[in-house]
Amino acid sequence: MKKTSESGFTLVEIMIVVAIIGLLAAIAIPNFMKNRETSQRNACANNVRLIDAAKEQWAMESGQVSGASVITASVNSYLKGETTPTCPAKGVYTYNTVGTKPTCTATGHDIY
Repeated sequence: MKKTSESGFTLVEIMIVVAIIGLLAAIAIPNFMKNRETSQRNACANNVRLIDAAKEQWAMESGQVSGASVITASVNSYLKGETTPTCPAKGVYTYNTVGTKPTCTATGHDIY
């Protein structure tokens, strides 16, 4: 009588592989979230810098003095796409007055 051997993985082998994958995921996911947050913060800071540069250029060309109110539509004409950039963290940009830095409402995005 011929005995056939069945090939395949044992339950212990499968459990070890699942445990290793779970350990790697536990290490990778928090780092991914931190990197995503850092990337969003950097993109937001760059948008704030662009808004500030556009606002200062608009103020200089239109003869505005420090403390003057900003006309958002006029400043946007100095930005690519002629519209207010969108914050990657769903924040809202406030242009503020001439001579004051723009701000973002997203938490932790006050880098500039």
